[in-house]
Amino acid sequence: MKALILYYSMYGHVHRMAEAVAEGVREVPGAEAALRRVPETLPGKVLEMMGAVGPQKAFAHVPVCTVDELPSYDAIFIGTPTRFGNMCGQMRQFLDATGQLWASGALVGKVGSVFASTATQHGGQEATLLTTHVTLLHQGMVVVGLPYAFQGQMRNDEITGGSPYGATTVAGTKGERAPTENELAAARFQGRHVATIAAKLARR
Repeated sequence: MKALILYYSMYGHVHRMAEAVAEGVREVPGAEAALRRVPETLPGKVLEMMGAVGPQKAFAHVPVCTVDELPSYDAIFIGTPTRFGNMCGQMRQFLDATGQLWASGALVGKVGSVFASTATQHGGQEATLLTTHVTLLHQGMVVVGLPYAFQGQMRNDEITGGSPYGATTVAGTKGERAPTENELAAARFQGRHVATIAAKLARR
């Protein structure tokens, strides 16, 4: 069973969550996890003004994905920061280029799952997960979230991301907050849960 963790990260929060998802996938016997970035669409000067150039160097080694790669995976995770309750433009542009895959049904029956980050606790995390699910459903994918079997999403002793729709992290209004251990545990759980289901489907 091969899983793709496809993401965009500006300051490293989604990248760290993607690593945790991959860790969870690899806990499933026989499962492989590949991390891929979507292409950047912002000019270097803009990224520099946003203070993103430095943080992005930490994951510049992660290969950039191509649309043609997608059908070779049994499960596809989408990781995105939130932009007004939706996925970021970089991810939207990449997924908008999958029309040929849709036309041929190349992703039908594959398992899809989503994780995200927002600046604030109520900054559109659930909306982003759900609106991204719509694209996966149009591709005919089997959408899997983060069940309440992960009880970390029931915590109220700390501010934490996570919902039945997928793992999330709160990045802070200045990007100052790193994913917490509870948020990373949610991502690992989601990775393991999705990989387990995808492995069962792949054996059919």
